[in-house]
Amino acid sequence: MVLATTLGYPRVGAQRELKKALESYWKGQSDFAALEKTAAGLRAGNWKLQKDQGIAAIPSNDFSYYDTVLDTSVLFGAVPARYAAFWDGKKATPELYFAMARGAQTADCASGCGHDHGDKKDVTAAEMTKWFDTNYHYIVPEFDAHQKFFLTSAKPVEEYKEAKAQGYETRPVLVGPISYLLLGKTKDGADALDLLGNLLPVYVDIIKQLSAAGAQWIQLDEPFLALDISDKARSLYKTAYQKLAEAAGGTKLFVTTYFDSLRENAETAFALPVAALHVDLVRGRDQLDGVLAKFPADKILSVGVVNGRNIWRNDLSASFAFVEKAVAKLGKDRVWVAPSCSLLFTPYDLDFETGLDTELKSWLAFSKQKLAEVSALAKAANEGRDAVAAIFKASDEAQASRRASKRIHNDAVKSRVAAITKADAARQSPYSVRKGLQQKALNLPSFPTTTIGSFPQTQDVRAARASFKKGDMTEAAYNDFLKQKTKEAVAWQEQIDIDVLVHGEFERNDMVEYFGEQLSGFAFTKNGWVQSYGSRCVKPPVLFGDVSRPTPMTVEWSQYAQSLTKRPMK
Repeated sequence: MVLATTLGYPRVGAQRELKKALESYWKGQSDFAALEKTAAGLRAGNWKLQKDQGIAAIPSNDFSYYDTVLDTSVLFGAVPARYAAFWDGKKATPELYFAMARGAQTADCASGCGHDHGDKKDVTAAEMTKWFDTNYHYIVPEFDAHQKFFLTSAKPVEEYKEAKAQGYETRPVLVGPISYLLLGKTKDGADALDLLGNLLPVYVDIIKQLSAAGAQWIQLDEPFLALDISDKARSLYKTAYQKLAEAAGGTKLFVTTYFDSLRENAETAFALPVAALHVDLVRGRDQLDGVLAKFPADKILSVGVVNGRNIWRNDLSASFAFVEKAVAKLGKDRVWVAPSCSLLFTPYDLDFETGLDTELKSWLAFSKQKLAEVSALAKAANEGRDAVAAIFKASDEAQASRRASKRIHNDAVKSRVAAITKADAARQSPYSVRKGLQQKALNLPSFPTTTIGSFPQTQDVRAARASFKKGDMTEAAYNDFLKQKTKEAVAWQEQIDIDVLVHGEFERNDMVEYFGEQLSGFAFTKNGWVQSYGSRCVKPPVLFGDVSRPTPMTVEWSQYAQSLTKRPMK
């Protein structure tokens, strides 16, 4: 049978429960036991949700308190020396983990003086950078030429057993050894790949532990197989996975690639002694024919046909063509259907979006809905499209609606864009002329003072906005409040003799959302949060069509602010 599977699932929770629990713990308002309880609840909820949506192969150890790569570094004892005061050098602790993630300071040195106060040191966080070309960030591993690795915990094993006790047979997920080394940096200029000999024994150890615990599959994420890598890296893949396969015994290994095509790394990937291989057919949609032509007879192919990086409903008919082609070549028992990558990059559940209009909502799919799409594709492959005819019909209708909608294809916008000429981008006069006119109008000193624009959104401002949104304050009363705050900001700037004033922007809830809400072509969700790093979640606006500005956005507030002063108002 064709199996429906996932590679990873969001961990912050539908209502950002992890964020709230983390920040409570960091503030000292709750203990680590309370944080652990929240985390366990989120894991259990995720496993149940995936099973309820028809997912047959569910991952574990995809949960993290902060970042999966940081988890790997701490698990394998890759801890820079500056954090030595935060652990005993043997067993990982929350104190060590969050010191690496966020930095740490002793209680009597909250200002961060950097001095050694005996039992603890004030340390900065480890470097953080973007996870490939996503908006997620990971903690960069730090190595030196003599880096030693050893296990500090059994987190992957513990979470596998935790799921098992709840009735879920999961597939533990590990960052693959080559990708882990390539994600890191060496402080002394050494080649991180030269550390593979030191690193492999700990991978062997954890894989043996997972196998002994009963894991049927282990997932190893190797995204670097979809990038340009050196011949040295390619050769080391064979060395590494030969040892890992031997350690796995009867447990099967599953290697995942994503974010691009295999290209020149295809032969390396095909030669790995693993039982299954995942390819991204969203970002690498042109690679399927080449993969099928040379795909080894001893492997299962996981086809990533549901986009794991956006919020749009999948075109099931188009995706099913890929699945059918793979099944026709390999047979049902050698094909899995999956998202293109982990669903970490998508919001949790579209069902919570009660404020979106019906048409726009019909075009969208968050993580939960993407699971249903994966399941529908697998069921269609096993039982035929008639078994999921209604689901495919709804998908086809949503695609047709989106293609034809005038909300997306705005004729007025297209007409205006078509009328743009080169002259529209040209200045009417040179800078020397403009400078003189500006000085005459503004009469500014040689070095004028100003500020960026926004003043603090103080508690009274936030309270008034919340009251207005709840309907407890009328629009007229709210506007009067905002005008009073603006008047106070202008008077204060004049008092301290600022040359070019700003109005404080008290009417703006968020710099992006304020403008986006006044534009056609944009929409805003209530719970479309995705994790950027740690407890940091972002809720990007949804850009769904041609953008236009139906009414003036800032004129009224600009005029009011300028009426309060004779100085230039920016």
